[in-house]
This record gives sequence, C-alpha cells and structure tokens, in this order.
Amino acid sequence: MIPLPLSPAAVSPLVSLTDLRVERGGRVVLAGVSADIPRGGITAIVGLNGSGKSTLLRTLLGEFPYRGQIKYRCGHDHSKPRPEHVGYVPQRLAFDAHLPITVRDLMGLALNSYRPGVFGYGRRNELRMASALRKVDAAHLLNVPVEGLSGGQLQRVLLALAVEPQPELLLLDEPTAGIDFRDVDQFYDRIGALNRETGVTVLMVSHDLETVRKVAGRVLCLRDGVVHSQGTPAEVLTPETVSATFGTRRTT
Repeated sequence: MIPLPLSPAAVSPLVSLTDLRVERGGRVVLAGVSADIPRGGITAIVGLNGSGKSTLLRTLLGEFPYRGQIKYRCGHDHSKPRPEHVGYVPQRLAFDAHLPITVRDLMGLALNSYRPGVFGYGRRNELRMASALRKVDAAHLLNVPVEGLSGGQLQRVLLALAVEPQPELLLLDEPTAGIDFRDVDQFYDRIGALNRETGVTVLMVSHDLETVRKVAGRVLCLRDGVVHSQGTPAEVLTPETVSATFGTRRTT
C-alpha cells in the first residue's frame, strides 16, 4: 500500500520558479515555467515526451543555463547545487551496468571515496554506504554485483546514493521506467516513507497517472514547455485536463 502524501495546503514553497526559460540546441524547451514546489511535499510533473520534464529537473541541478528565476527558500547557495542539498535519481545509469563491480564499488565511486590498493574505502565511508542502503531497505545488496541486480534493486541503490547525505530536495526522473509492477509499488512506498520520516521535498517525473494520484500532493502538467495546469491530483487529473495535457499525441 503506497502511503498517503503530505498535503500541500498552507505549505510554504521550498523552490519557486518564475518564467523559467531554457534553450537546448537552438530549440526552446522551457518557454516560461512558473510554479512553486511545496516544502516537505511530493510534487509530480506529467506531460508528453519532449514537454520539458527532464530538462526542468536538470536545470534545477545546475546543468543548463536559463533565463527567469529559480529561488530556493532554504538559506543555501544553490548556484552550484551540492549533494547534501539536492539528491537525484535518473531514469537510467550513465554507465554500463554490466561492468564487473559490486554495489559497494558503485557507491564508493559515486561518493568519491574509492581508493584502490590497501586503503580500501575507509571506515567512515563504509558506514555511510551501509546507512544509505538501510534507508531504502537495501542493506543486503552491498556486496551484490551490479549486473546481478534487478531493475528495482538497481533503482533502490541509486535512491540510496541520492539520499546520502540527507538532501532537502529529491529529484526523481521517471525512476521506475522499465521495472516491474511490484518493484514500482515498493519503490514509491520507500519514497513516501522517506518523505514522512525526513521531511525531504520530492519533485518527480512520471508517466503513470495512477501512481501520481496515489503518491503526489501536487501535480504540474507540462505541455510545449509551459505549465498547462497545476494543483492537487483531484483538481488537475480530470479527463478534460489530462486530454488537454496529452492530447492525441500521447504515447505512454
């Protein structure tokens, strides 16, 4: 059973976006996005492929130049987002998952703590790895080869990396694409628990509207690089709005 999300009612925003505009390769991808991301809530972004969902997340990570304003209300300098402030789970790994390494090796590399030879990873970083995996109920995977992980197990390991150390904002870019139904439910169960237990603000991209209805407290519908509508799932995920957001081009 997926936990109920925190209500966005009367919650101050952690991040405010004002007229956010991004061009990539000479093409306008975000054409003026304005929205608030409620502090401590779970916000979902939905829309057609190419509507700017992933670009929005990666702009928040500082990967793309932009016009407009991104205002963080946490008191930290986000001109260069750091892992302790922003965690990120991508849709897929940026390296070959068939490399002959274990989860321990992957986490050591990601934490910049891998030291070949006799020094190993160091006691402090071994504890960090174990703690991160426990947060997502994956402590048993520490010594498992990465190529032996299921899709759901791999995404849980990536989630462990995203929440170590504990971020204020957690970005999820279609993190359950390509994994089976049971793993999807378990993954979002863990997201709901992390949200409740730590108060982390979650901004997630998803094509699964039923999951969005269950998990999110707020929804942003993107189309052609702008927010077509936003509000609670009950307000936004109506037949009329879903049709206007996805139209006849919907492929998933």
